[in-house]
Amino acid sequence: MITADRKPIDEVLASLADARRILLLGCHGCVTVCAAGGEREVAELASELRLADRLQGRQRDYQQVTIERQCDREFFDTIHEQMQDSDLVLSLACGAGVQLAAEVALPVPVVPALNTTFLGVNTGPGSWDERCLGCGDCLLEITGGICPIARCSKSLLNGPCGGSANGKCEIDDSIDCAWQLIHDRLKAQGRLEQIARVIPPRDWSSSRHGGPRRRVRPDLVR
Repeated sequence: MITADRKPIDEVLASLADARRILLLGCHGCVTVCAAGGEREVAELASELRLADRLQGRQRDYQQVTIERQCDREFFDTIHEQMQDSDLVLSLACGAGVQLAAEVALPVPVVPALNTTFLGVNTGPGSWDERCLGCGDCLLEITGGICPIARCSKSLLNGPCGGSANGKCEIDDSIDCAWQLIHDRLKAQGRLEQIARVIPPRDWSSSRHGGPRRRVRPDLVR
């Protein structure tokens, strides 16, 4: 799941510039799950913006709508006219959703209300941990389902490094050493011999290092 945090209200206000008719656009996807950009958060942000406008003696018209996903073009069909009638769209989606919304809304500008953080999992109420960098070459079958690319501070493929101590990372002692976790997981699975397997240098062209990526499923292309 992609996680995100709300931008400071002053930064959001600054991004609105002189726009008068503003569409606050929420998303029922990941940002709803992490309580950053769903219907409730759209309503809360609209309320904050209206209050700020009253305090500054400014008048704006805020419209609120939340669609299923902002990362799929089809879900914009029902609101395209509403977007075109706005001076600006304030998107509460992740960075991918904001970029697609900006394509659909042309020539109306689209600005983000959130800072996209990472791809992670829910580890408790109001808590998410980064677990995947989307590198495009998954090796979880080797490491017991624990990703050293995302969870090791140094992304070591044949760890641990010499700085870990007592199962903690030298970068921050609140972070578990990924390779200690891998050791413990493989031991629990009865596959500890896997840890001696040397992982060769990776071809990072499948990751972001190879430029912007595209995923195409020929069986789904119409």
